Amino acid sequence: MAISIERERFVETMREQAEIGATEGGGLHRLALSDEDKAIRDWFAEQLAALDLSIRIDEFGNMFGRRDGTDPDADPVLVGSHLDSQPYGGIYDGALGVVAPLELLRTLEDEGIETRRPIEIVNWTNEEGSRFQPAMQGSGVWTNELDLETQYERTDEDGNSVREELERIGYLGDVPAEPRDYEAYFELHIEQGPYLELEGVDVGVVTGVVGFYWGATTFTGEADHSGPTPMHDRSDALVAAADVITGIRRIPGSLGDRTVGTVGYLDVDPNSINIIPGEVTFTWGFRDPSDEIVDEAKARALAEIEAAAEREGVEWEVEKRMRSASVDFADRCIDAVQTSADDLGYDSMQLYSGAGHDAAHLSKVTDTSMVFAVSENGKSHSEEEFTSWDDCYAAANTLANAVVRVAGLEE
Repeated sequence: MAISIERERFVETMREQAEIGATEGGGLHRLALSDEDKAIRDWFAEQLAALDLSIRIDEFGNMFGRRDGTDPDADPVLVGSHLDSQPYGGIYDGALGVVAPLELLRTLEDEGIETRRPIEIVNWTNEEGSRFQPAMQGSGVWTNELDLETQYERTDEDGNSVREELERIGYLGDVPAEPRDYEAYFELHIEQGPYLELEGVDVGVVTGVVGFYWGATTFTGEADHSGPTPMHDRSDALVAAADVITGIRRIPGSLGDRTVGTVGYLDVDPNSINIIPGEVTFTWGFRDPSDEIVDEAKARALAEIEAAAEREGVEWEVEKRMRSASVDFADRCIDAVQTSADDLGYDSMQLYSGAGHDAAHLSKVTDTSMVFAVSENGKSHSEEEFTSWDDCYAAANTLANAVVRVAGLEE
């Protein structure tokens, strides 16, 4: 028996959530633990209550809703994603993976369908890692990959801590943030890359997540007047940083087809047209399905940093921000997604995720897989992010059937 979620209501719910934190450019600005995040959490809690689900909020703000199964002793199937966004991001990233299982639960209720296993839906705290680092923070704490007390003390640029902001918005729960026994975890997300569209398929069957490393480098030179100071007598932190940035751009090309490297943040001090930059901090990172390649890229970047510092006569320091090993998902969950796509008549392809997701943490505690929706032009983390409603619907139906396949229908 195939499940078909209610398309019109699904689309309307996606549009409704997109109004909370909406930007003039048609995107979302809904940073973790902000006022906008509180509003979407309140909205989500209302949707769960309307379905008479039992709701719990853990001590890191992760939100769970549970629909009971017919077997009270069976481990639940967990499904969900996140409702926080990037700064001026898109309306699909994360939210699609919460709205789709919400619509699944509505459909089961409307049609009086019972599953043997309970089904739980989750909204993870701070997946994006924009306001507070690291990314995938809520699921990382919940799976014991990250220390709770350490993450409580993480601060944003204004000095507000995670714990303070959880308290402020009313989502510092009292349920322990720790894993329970689950039969499986499924997550739906937009691909955030070009491969599904290039192959002309309807949905992606995700077999794993690439490994990645994030670091930050600070070069410290000497701030000085940009006019009288001779070129041979300068210790220019920005020149050293520029050399490394171009090096990081070149490194992936000599390693692997899926290797990528990025510098995404740059802070120049004193940042004046008339002063030689005295200190520069920038972030950088590499991703690849192979952990060995990620480590090699990191080693080459460190060599570039040391060489640039020596050439320019500046001091340097490197801070490790995050290291996530590559993840292979469970065959039986991959098969559930693949079979569901096939049964629904959707063209599909199997692929690795080039972005990090909560599913990577969840794979440490239960069998896991993901469904990808097509990203037009591979755009994401911007207001230009776009996935057609047809592609959203195909991915949501695939997710729904994979979840129900594992949860087990009662005849």
